[in-house]
Amino acid sequence: MIAIRDLVKHYGRFAAVDGISLEVHPGEIHGFLGPNGAGKTTTLRMIAGLAKPTAGTIVVNGHDLAADPDAAKMSLGYIPDRPFIYEKLTAGEFLAFHGALYGLEAGPLEARIADMLALFELARWKDELVESFSHGMKQRLVMCAAFLHRPRALVVDEPMVGLDPRGARLVKGVFRAMSARGVAMLMSTHTLEVAQEMCDRISIIQKGRIIASGTVDEIRAMGGGGDDRLTAVFLRLTGGGALQEIDEAL
Repeated sequence: MIAIRDLVKHYGRFAAVDGISLEVHPGEIHGFLGPNGAGKTTTLRMIAGLAKPTAGTIVVNGHDLAADPDAAKMSLGYIPDRPFIYEKLTAGEFLAFHGALYGLEAGPLEARIADMLALFELARWKDELVESFSHGMKQRLVMCAAFLHRPRALVVDEPMVGLDPRGARLVKGVFRAMSARGVAMLMSTHTLEVAQEMCDRISIIQKGRIIASGTVDEIRAMGGGGDDRLTAVFLRLTGGGALQEIDEAL
């Protein structure tokens, strides 16, 4: 479970996040949508403990991030949009390093690494240097690392970027399986088709504030204008205009 209340993040006088609240329940995939600069990544970084809120509370699986950060982070997996990987390590070495940070014992960790590499179709590259990996392979390796400690909540920033269709299908399947096992997942994406296909609920953020939240059908109903495509509704809600207007302008 992920719960944020009245979350604020200021950079000087600029409010990157301006008092947002939302909950992600166990087994729920919650889409987090918004235009560039709306505050999505800042929010996810605060939930992951990488940025300190100016105000508000973050609770992960019953652990207040401010009061008990270690317990909150131990139960959370984080997949950033621009992951950093030690490229002079092999895939196996990178995962062993990551698992050690979570205090996983060597024997069970080796078995878990093997399982994750197999799941994400990277087993044959276990002993290859990460610097030789494609962007999509690196993205899948980061997902292996995020799942090593069996988190009960997951924060994901643009998971499909750089993945080919096969990789995207694989990741979607893994996410659905995790959701079925009760993992709470907050997923930022610019791909509205992904949000429509995968998400149980969606929140749309604009200028640091949540302007709409609900199921896909509820979000569609908020758009008005007779066009129920999620893309068209998203553009109306965020001030981007209707798709027809864009087509005419082009």
